[in-house]
Amino acid sequence: MPFRVLLTLLYLTLPSIVLAAGTISGTITDKRGVTVDAVVYIEDSAGEFAPPKEHLVMDQKNLAFTPHIIPILIGTTVDFLNSDDILNNVFTPSWAGHKFNLGTYPKGIVRSFTFDRLGEVVILCNIHPEMEAYIIILSNPFFAVTDKTGKFTISGVPSGRYTLRTWHERLKPQTKQISVRENNTTVVDFELIR
Repeated sequence: MPFRVLLTLLYLTLPSIVLAAGTISGTITDKRGVTVDAVVYIEDSAGEFAPPKEHLVMDQKNLAFTPHIIPILIGTTVDFLNSDDILNNVFTPSWAGHKFNLGTYPKGIVRSFTFDRLGEVVILCNIHPEMEAYIIILSNPFFAVTDKTGKFTISGVPSGRYTLRTWHERLKPQTKQISVRENNTTVVDFELIR
């Protein structure tokens, strides 16, 4: 009987736990207007977060890595699929990626890597030097990538004070101190510079 009571209490309080979170949204621009492929993330969230069990996918298609930018939680595995009709290679010189080289492989083959160090990883192809992408490994799941209009939304953020930080491959990072309250949206805009 006590187990059923506990289960019922958990079931009844679960919606309030979910509702106790807030949202962060905004727009990132630069001097020329909209900034796409910018990552925005909470820098200082406490807690341990389990990486997703499902692998994320970075495709190689039309001699480009797609998507161009992937922010991930530390411990996440990324599958590198080759969808091109030619051989491609996947490697990184970055410390956060253990300087891996997945080798050269044909269309339809997938090679995987689990990212267990925080930081920025540039993804390259030693056959096609124009191919370049980035994986940003973060300590918590509170992050987003700007869309085609420069907008972002981070949902499910626990109430509290945080440092919100940006990352872009060519623009200088910025930080802002923010407060998130349950059931509210905190709006934060950035204008990045070179």
